[in-house]
Amino acid sequence: MSDTPDFSDELIAERRSGSPGNLPKDMPPWMARTITWIDTFSLWVGRTVCWLVVPLFMVMVIEIVARYAFVAPTMWAYDMSRFLAGALFMLGAGYALSKGVHIRADFIYRNWPARAQGTVDAVLYVVFYFPGLLVFLFMATDFAYLSWFRGERGMDTAWMPYMGPIKTALPAGIILLLIQGISELLKSYYAATRGRWP
Repeated sequence: MSDTPDFSDELIAERRSGSPGNLPKDMPPWMARTITWIDTFSLWVGRTVCWLVVPLFMVMVIEIVARYAFVAPTMWAYDMSRFLAGALFMLGAGYALSKGVHIRADFIYRNWPARAQGTVDAVLYVVFYFPGLLVFLFMATDFAYLSWFRGERGMDTAWMPYMGPIKTALPAGIILLLIQGISELLKSYYAATRGRWP
């Protein structure tokens, strides 16, 4: 038995590894262009947002060194680590959706034919995904706007940072999820009508 985990296992996640634009020839050109554009956009957003890990690690290293080597914990590292991790999570969600790595409980669904999977996915996107995210976008935009308007500050630490920038990551992340959702809906429609996934 190998010590290396098998990441191709379908039980881990769908893990789409293909590059954007590698679509079937029988797909309508407008659909292929839309999916390719959105998937490419999500790929570049994901590649850009992943760099937030670097300042996140730096903040944590500075805090650990300051706390344990100099017995002088920082006032700002806790808040900055939360802000960076939150932004990384929200802004990377659309990219994660494009790669099929969001958690799914699909132990029954995975054995259905592609046509049934596409139909179920398309219906769920239209009935739950888009309406739910639009409501969430409305609420998150108001949440971020009020934070900027009132000059809201965090009350968890003595540093009391302004909360507007991190709260703006919520509606931005939702917009990215909505954009990627269009691509996923089109892929589901293709699977529902053609009986295979693009």
